[in-house]
This record gives sequence, structure tokens and C-alpha cells, in this order.
Amino acid sequence: MLQEHAAIIAEEINDTKRHVAAALKLFDDGATIPFVARYRKEATGSMTETTLRTVWLRHQALTELDKRKQYVIETIKGKGELTPEFKDRILAITDATLLEDLFLPYKPHRRTRAQVAREAGLEPLAKIIMAQQLGGIKMRATCMARKLENVFDGNAAIAGALDIIAEWVSESEKARAIVRAKFLRNGMVSSMEIKRQENDKEGKYQNYYNLSEPVRSINSHRYLAMRRGEAEGVLKVNISIDDDEMGERLCRMFVKADSLPEATALVRQAGVDGYRRLLRPSIETEIANMLKDRSDKAAISLFADNVEQMLMAPPLMRKRVMAIDPGFRTGCKIVCLDAQGNLLAHDVIFPTPPANDFYGSAQTLCYMVDRYQIDVIAIGNGHGSRETERFVSDVELPRKVDVVVVSEQGASIYSASEVAVEEFPNEDVTVRGAVSIGRRLIDPMAELVKIDPCSIGVGQYQHDVNQTKLKEALDFTVSSCVNSVGVNLNTASRQLLSYVSGIGPTLAGYIVDYRTEHGPFTNRNQLLEVPRMGAKTYQQCAGFLRIPRGENVLDNTGVHPERYELVEQMASDLGVDVEKLATDRATLHRVELDRYATRAVGLPTLTDIILELEKPGRDPRAKIEDVVVHDDSVRTIADLHLGMTLSGKVNNITGFGVFVDIGIKENGLIHISQLSDKFITSATDVVRIGQIVNVKVLDIDIPRGRIALTMKGVPQ
Repeated sequence: MLQEHAAIIAEEINDTKRHVAAALKLFDDGATIPFVARYRKEATGSMTETTLRTVWLRHQALTELDKRKQYVIETIKGKGELTPEFKDRILAITDATLLEDLFLPYKPHRRTRAQVAREAGLEPLAKIIMAQQLGGIKMRATCMARKLENVFDGNAAIAGALDIIAEWVSESEKARAIVRAKFLRNGMVSSMEIKRQENDKEGKYQNYYNLSEPVRSINSHRYLAMRRGEAEGVLKVNISIDDDEMGERLCRMFVKADSLPEATALVRQAGVDGYRRLLRPSIETEIANMLKDRSDKAAISLFADNVEQMLMAPPLMRKRVMAIDPGFRTGCKIVCLDAQGNLLAHDVIFPTPPANDFYGSAQTLCYMVDRYQIDVIAIGNGHGSRETERFVSDVELPRKVDVVVVSEQGASIYSASEVAVEEFPNEDVTVRGAVSIGRRLIDPMAELVKIDPCSIGVGQYQHDVNQTKLKEALDFTVSSCVNSVGVNLNTASRQLLSYVSGIGPTLAGYIVDYRTEHGPFTNRNQLLEVPRMGAKTYQQCAGFLRIPRGENVLDNTGVHPERYELVEQMASDLGVDVEKLATDRATLHRVELDRYATRAVGLPTLTDIILELEKPGRDPRAKIEDVVVHDDSVRTIADLHLGMTLSGKVNNITGFGVFVDIGIKENGLIHISQLSDKFITSATDVVRIGQIVNVKVLDIDIPRGRIALTMKGVPQ
């Protein structure tokens, strides 16, 4: 079965069967996607993680399809209608929809009108009508009715027979294919307003009150918006084609050229009924589900991309941070953190209304900055952020300190979580929330893995999509990011460790417990002493765990322990030790890779080894950009005017555009058409999460709190 799946998948992704089969074999043996992508490049032809995930998911789908095929075969066999040719046709199918079309006539039926007619004994009459070769159908129906207990007269007999024919039409594999193709090619998705006044007082769905778009081209975000509006009782969504044209085409398909007029009329009647009552609603539902799946996939992909960008945001590295969670009535919570994110101290100040304690707040701020040698102040971007930022800028601090505004989306979720309670059992939620804000600046990935990715605040319609598929995609994204960066074995939290290849939550807990009991790890081999750490799991995780200043310099690189001997051989051949090889670039570049290439360890792996040795402990994440400087004259949406140029930070990317934090409560929207003078298909072609951009104000809607921006013609 593996080889069969490999052949199908290889053709679909335009790769070799050998590479796909190798990947599937590795997966079946328990290997993870990050491990295969990083350490088995020779076997897979250097497939990326994304491609490997596509292979894995398709393999799973084909496995489920195989199970369904066996059920279909056994069911049809039980009915005595399975021929060798029919079985071969079933086994050759690679599309689940086509399999269900083929199986539909043989499925166990619920009690339909057609089933009632069959039970009454009217199927022979239906076959006579469908043959369209015999006349006197009404007379035949009357005679048959006299012999049947539950059929009143000839008209009832004909009606029942037509119900059976209608079901045959609706279950016809060819008819379903024709109608499906028509919906996909010419179908229209329409939404209409039904209860705006009661359920859409803010006019969120006013763009959808009378909207119609082709099935083949409707954007995912618009379809999801329609579905949400329908769920909220504001809109009615329909998918339609020309029913008269489609009904006529099906009639031509089932009416024989030499049929008798009486039979022709009845078959046409049954055909139209079968289409309108059974076939059309079935295909419409199928198309709606297809559009939903397609839209979900696009929304999930976009959301995952945004999460990846946030996780891969550059860490601050080796700087002490003061984090401020802004507030008015309850004050601003202050926490001071060391370079590793450990809590040093916390306090509350009241620099903003209603207290307006500028002097006392300034004293506290200056004392804590000096006492804890703060390098950076991180201010949450929530309510009161701009006022707090202005207060900090007005204070004459005792040392040079950078000021950064940090997204606090999800910080409140973390503050009330079990993770936060475990980390800070003696602190209240306000302290925990402020700590989260500061840690996001120190190391965004290490902190964001502690909360549900859906709470990070990026993407679109993440609560409307398939939640299982969303979680799977986000788990893959987080895992990919964590493993691409690598994890410090001696400082990583249980949550961060759980995303390392092969580990998971339970083993992550054992690693932390072992570290607490025995002290910091000094070499990777100590992992084998951790409870439940078997050889297979060690193989999967070891290369992604780092030990800075460990006994072996290779333990702080992405070089896998299974290749240590090879690196030692390289060093020996050059007459140096491994540490010299890893710290002297000139010596490293003397390595002749071709000498060490084998079938198992080819140039891709050898090249990766050299890159890791060039920079032991390197972090692939980018450097922190300059801090955005907001226009101090703009404090509310009312301060904006058309044509004004501002600086802001991209904080969300959607299918229709980009949201930018311009330093006020409301975010501005750059529609995708306003991102570039060139045509683009995705906002990610131009910007990324966290990027500082210059924008111009195009439109201001104060009542609705909406700001339209553009990057066109604005120097960046």
C-alpha cells in the first residue's frame, strides 16, 4: 500500500516516487517531519517541511480512502452486484467524491418517497416507464394498482414510479458529474439581507446585503464573512445555477431518441423532479462544503503564516527589560525582568487620569530603571498605551533606555492560565500579564508558545474555520518554528520543549524535572538518563536541543550526534580538534566535502554541518528593526486628516489587506490594492508582521472607527 500511495502522491506533487516512498517509510518508522526535513535530505531529495507535511496528510487521506473502498466493496458484494470489473474500478479511484458518487445507488437508504414506492411494489412500473418502449402506461398502472395493497389507483402508481425514477436520476454518477461541473463553472454565490436592523446595527455586513459572486472565483474571506453573517441571522446565502437549463439538459440525457410520447412526458417530469428536489440540493450542499473547505484552507494558511512571522520575530537578547501594562483607573503595572526573563521586581504607578500622579510615578520609574539597570522599556499596546508612552518619554531617566510598544494580545489569556499560575503562584494576574508583555520582547517564541495561537490576535475568521484543521496547522507551524531555531536545553520552559521534535508535553515535563533535580545538562547524552527518553526519541530530538558552554562544542549546534564521529574525522584529517574546527573559519573551509560524501551522507547534509560549525549557537531569526515613532499630534482618530503621512507597525495580515498600528486606539487598514503600485496576489508579497511602514490616510470613518490607508507613492 505504501508504494501505491507513493506513486499517487509523487504524481500529484511532481516528485519522484523514490523520494516520496522514502519519506513515507520514515514516517511509518516514527520519524517526525522536522527530523526528516533536517537530517534525512538524501533520502527525500531535500523535501521542505511544507512538502513533507503535504505528503503525510495525503498519505493519511489515501489510507482513509482505502478503508472506505473496502467498506464500499463489501457492501456492494453483499448485495450480489460486485463484478471483478466493478471492483477494479473502485480500487482505482483516488478521489473521495467520485467514490461516493459511484457508491450512492448501493448505499443503505433512509425511508425516502422512492423507498416507500419500492416497498409498495412499484419498481417494475418504474422500469417500464424508464424503458420508454411500451405504450398504455396509465392502463398498466391501473392494473398494477388493483393487485397492490397500498396503491390506491393508477395515478398513485405512476406517482410512486416517478419517485423511483427521480431517485435514479439523482443517484446517476454521470448526472451528478454534469451538475457538479455546472455549479463549479457557472454557479453564483449570493447573499441577501434578512434582518439588518435587529442583528447588524453596526452595519458590519452592509457590503454583503446584496452581493453575488461566481463560485469559481469568490475570495475565501468574503465567503467566510457570508457564512458568519448567515450564522448571526443577518444574511441568507444561496448557491445557484440556471435550473431550467440544467433540468432540460438532464431530461435530454435520460429521454431516449425513439421513446414513445407518453413515456417521454413522464421521464421528463421525473427528471425535473429528481433534479430540483434531490440532485440540486445535494450538489448545492456539496459545493457549499467545498467552498467552506477551500476558504478554511486559505484562512488557516494565512493565519499560520502570520503566527509564524510573530514566532520568528527577532529576540532582544541579553538586555534587561521593564514592562509596563498601561491602565487608567487601576494604574500602570510595572515589572522588571533580567535578560533571561526572570522577575526581579514589580510596582504600580498612576501617571495618567484620574490620579495624574506624574511626579510620584516618575520617581518610581527612575528608581527602578537605575536599580535594575534597565536597557529597554516595553509598553503594552492596550488601553492607555499612547498616554503611558508619552509619560515615559517626558521623564528624564537616569540612563539611556529604548522604549518599545509591544502587542499585548493574549497576555490576559496567559495571565489566568495554569502555566502562569505554575510560574508565578504568588503573583496576581496583573503582574503575570505585564511579565508576558516583557518576555515577548526578550524572546517572542519562548513566550508565545505558552498561549493558544488563536489568542495571538492575527489572521481572519479563525473562529469560523474547522477548529481541528486549524489546530493541526498551528501545531505544525509552531513546531516548525521551534525546531528551526533550536531550543536551549537548560533554560527552555516545559511548553517550549514540548514542541521539539519527538518530545511532546509529557516528556518535556520529565526533562524539566530532571534538570531541576540534577542541575543543568552538560552534554546531549545526558538526555538518555531522562525517564521515558528512548533511543528513538533521542534520535528525533537531540539535534534540535542546544547546550551553550557544554562539554562538547557540537552540542550547541544543529549537528546531530549521529554525525559527531564524522566531524571528528574531519578535524583529525586536518590535524586539529573539533573545537578548533568549529571556531576557526579558515580551518573549516579547508574541509573537502567530496571526501566524506556517501550514499547516506551526501552534500546536502555535509553542507548543513559546515554551516552549523561556522556559527555555533547561531539564531536564524532576524535582527530587531528600529522602533516606530508615532506622530505626537495624533492621539485619537479625530486628529487625523486626509493625506496625512504616518508611521506604523503591521500587526495583522488578512486576505483583503493589512492592519497597521498607527499609535491610536483604532488600527488603520491598507487594502491589498493599496499596498503596491504593482499587481500582487497576497499582502505577504509586500509586508510582514511587525514591519514598520510609512502610510498615507485615504479615508476616515469616525462613527464606525475605520481608517483607510495607502502605501502607494509613500517613500518607505
